[in-house]
Amino acid sequence: MASLFTVLAIASVLATTTQSLPSPRNSLRPWFNPLLRSSGRIVGGYEVDIADVPFQVSLQHGFGHFCGGSIISSTWVLTAGHCTGSTDDPQMSVRVGTTLHTFGGELVPVKRVIRHPAYDHGTVDYDFALMELQEELDLEKGVYAVELPEQDEPVEDGTCLQVSGWGDTQNVFEDGVGLRAAYVPSVNQEKCTEAYSSFGEITPRMLCAGFDKGGKDACQGDSGGPLVEGNKLVGVVSWGKGCAEEGYPGVYSRVATVREWIKETSGV
Repeated sequence: MASLFTVLAIASVLATTTQSLPSPRNSLRPWFNPLLRSSGRIVGGYEVDIADVPFQVSLQHGFGHFCGGSIISSTWVLTAGHCTGSTDDPQMSVRVGTTLHTFGGELVPVKRVIRHPAYDHGTVDYDFALMELQEELDLEKGVYAVELPEQDEPVEDGTCLQVSGWGDTQNVFEDGVGLRAAYVPSVNQEKCTEAYSSFGEITPRMLCAGFDKGGKDACQGDSGGPLVEGNKLVGVVSWGKGCAEEGYPGVYSRVATVREWIKETSGV
């Protein structure tokens, strides 16, 4: 688990590169990591090729990878609100179509960012942002748009979900430039609310996933990335206590709760 000092340092670096980014609350942390370059990925997961998650993207700034995201159309990417500032000049790019976040694929500039108007950096509620790309992606050449759920479509408790990204693995023996993924079960909302009762509210816009004993989870650098059921995007990596800690499942933004906003904003 990253120390609070480390998290605050990370937030400080982000504040110099993107505008209006949130600060962490309590000992919890959103799962971004602007200092991540070539180290770290999903905790307790396995290596995966981009062909298996062709909708996965890496959000990049001058320092390289710092968050994940999901292609939802040829011109739009969905990520976490805490990964973005509120500026119309984001100075960001997304790397698509590659298993390695350091090179390969295609680096596409971001035209504008639209963070959800109800996003709350204190509670990390409505943790969503849409990114319009400056160039249209060719969805026939190794990159594909992920499917989206219907408005308020439920995720049944215990459903096997897959999370992927280039975030921290907490394993110094793992080379971190490659993409990793892990399977985690969705967690009952009341159970998750109880687990986080001392830290903050689990709102209806949040979805929890993970094992009771921990061991598999998203971590710093995975923020904004996809949580999918098959090829359907049900969650966006958002926040949690530690990484893969026993008793604390990962917390994801529940995509189905903002499906209408996504359509109204992007036309997708």
